[in-house]
This record gives sequence, structure tokens and C-alpha cells, in this order.
Amino acid sequence: MLLTFTAYSQTPDMNNRSNEPEVLFTTTDGDILIRLYNDTPAHRDNFLKLVKEGYYDGLLFHRVIKDFMVQTGDPDSKNADSNARLGAGSPDYTLPAEINYPQHFHKYGALAAARTGDQVNPERRSSGSQFYIVTGQKYQPQMLKRFEQRMGDEAKQQYFSNLVKENMPKIREMQAAGDSVGLESLQKALIEQTEANVAAVEMPAAAIEAYTTVGGTPHLDGQYTVFGEVIKGMDTVEKIQNEPTGQQDRPVQDVRIISARVVKE
Repeated sequence: MLLTFTAYSQTPDMNNRSNEPEVLFTTTDGDILIRLYNDTPAHRDNFLKLVKEGYYDGLLFHRVIKDFMVQTGDPDSKNADSNARLGAGSPDYTLPAEINYPQHFHKYGALAAARTGDQVNPERRSSGSQFYIVTGQKYQPQMLKRFEQRMGDEAKQQYFSNLVKENMPKIREMQAAGDSVGLESLQKALIEQTEANVAAVEMPAAAIEAYTTVGGTPHLDGQYTVFGEVIKGMDTVEKIQNEPTGQQDRPVQDVRIISARVVKE
């Protein structure tokens, strides 16, 4: 078994969201009202800070993929010409991952932080400014079972990789000595330890209901920080995702954030 695992953190009950902040985005396609989660405080506070500074005012939705998501937050998009390559801009910092799965998942309307890939970003730190809103699609229950299996495999892979790192001095010593028997025995032991300590991943009932009724992007769960959701204005998001796009999934006609403001703290 080729055995990457995100340590999913359980969070307190979040049914009472009356004290969570809200941000209103006015775009060229309409308004989007967003609620920010209090159990992702680094992302919440950073987002509020940028909104108050006017950081998002004038930025484009630079990446739009129908039945998947719409993305914005690249500061380089503000004055970009039609041929500019967008998607790499951000502040000079990243945010620590706050992946609270299964409390938060990529349901229709979820707000999540963009980031660079695992190969260069194994800690899954978030962009300081770029975010996306999920549109996604609906899934049959059997397809969700496949996602569960994949998430379980990724969990085992990460756990196993961490064990390998911990045992690297011993592994290098065995390699230098040409001890193939010892290496095989150690590998077997690490696989057994992984199997014993990583439980099967089960998608929560709330996620299954959401993915089968309103949709989303379950294959992103556990990999990106979900830190809020759209509470009004998904018709605007739908309009944005249906915009004709050109190269790099950029809308042919610019879709711009006119203004962003905090309407509730």
C-alpha cells in the first residue's frame, strides 16, 4: 500500500450563528451576502480586515468554472488587461489552515480559501486574500461513497508519510547497510500501525443530504479551509458562473467587485 492525511478537527455546536459577522459584496452582476464562521478565526479576522481596507473593491472574478466555483481576490486583477495571466496575486502572507471538517464542508454556497498545491504547500496554508464560492453539482449516494473511500486513503497516506519521516534516520541507516530485510520489516510495521490508527472516513449525514439535494464539491473536503457561506445572493453567483469564459477560465466580459463592506460584526 502506498500509504496525504488532514487532521480533521471537531468543533463545538455551531447551530446558533446569530453572532457571526456578515459581509456584503456588490458586484457588476448583483449582490452577495456572506456570513463568516467564528470557528475559523484567522480567516474571519483577515477577511474582515481586508474588507475594511477596501482591498476587494475593484477586483475581478478572475476564474469561473460552471458547476464548480467562482474565484476572486487576486489584487493583480484590479487593473488587468484582457490578456493578463491572473491567479498568482496575494498579500505577502498566507494563513494557517483551519480545516474544520466535518463541521464545515464544500456545500453549494460555501466560502473557502484558495491556496497553492500540496507539493509546495504541505501544510495547506491559505492565500491571504483569494477565495472561492462553491456552486458544484448534485451527487448520487454511490458517488459519495467513492469520495469517502478516497478521503480514507488520503488519511492513511498522510499518516504513513508522517511515520516515515519519524523513522527516516533508521531507514537511512538500513539503506546504507543494504539491510533489505530490515527495511521490508519496518515498512510492514508502519503499514500495520497506520491501519490500526486511522479510522475509516464517514461523510456526515448533513453533508450527504446537502450533496444529494443542493450540491457542492465534496472532493475538496478536508483539503481547503471553508470559512463562511453565502446567505443571500446565490442567484448572483449563478449568474457569474454562467458567464462565458476564455483562457484560464476568465470571464470574457469582466465581472468586478464594485465594493465590499461589513454589514454586521
